[in-house]
Amino acid sequence: MRRLGLSLIALSALAIATTAHADQEGDRLREALRTATAQARAAEDQRAALQAKLTSAEQERDRLRKQSEAYRAQVKEAEQAYRQAVKDFNERLGERDDSLEKWKTAYGEAASVARAKDAERAKFETEATALKASTKACEAKNVRLAKIADEVVTKYEAMDPFEKVLDHDPVFGLKRVEHQNAAQDFRDKILEQKAKP
Repeated sequence: MRRLGLSLIALSALAIATTAHADQEGDRLREALRTATAQARAAEDQRAALQAKLTSAEQERDRLRKQSEAYRAQVKEAEQAYRQAVKDFNERLGERDDSLEKWKTAYGEAASVARAKDAERAKFETEATALKASTKACEAKNVRLAKIADEVVTKYEAMDPFEKVLDHDPVFGLKRVEHQNAAQDFRDKILEQKAKP
């Protein structure tokens, strides 16, 4: 019995020790469970915060994607507008060059006509100057011719009727040679005054 008593005591002690150990183990497990629960809650909070950040980041990404697409569309429109502006500018530049070429051609033609007209004017001025000089020479010769004619008439009028008869008489003709020489001198003077074109 003693053995049984001891066994019982040992069992009791073991049971108490086991119970105490079980209580300690339970306390430790409860503490571990509390810690695990707190960690799980913290992890859940963290997961929720990260999920919120992820949602926010996805929203930001979507917003930025839309903004990027809008910017790409604006860039594309700006490039098209730029290309169109360059095309329009080049067309206007081409039209201006064509107009400039037409003006240059017209100016060249006008300058050629002006040079031709200027050459004609110079030619006509030269001819006019020559004609003026020729006219003055003719006028001077006309004046001299008028003097010679006046001289002829004066000499003819100065002849008395007897001289006229002697001059024209075929028998006597004494003054005929003298008269013919005077007429030839007058004819030479007149021919000297003939205008030469």
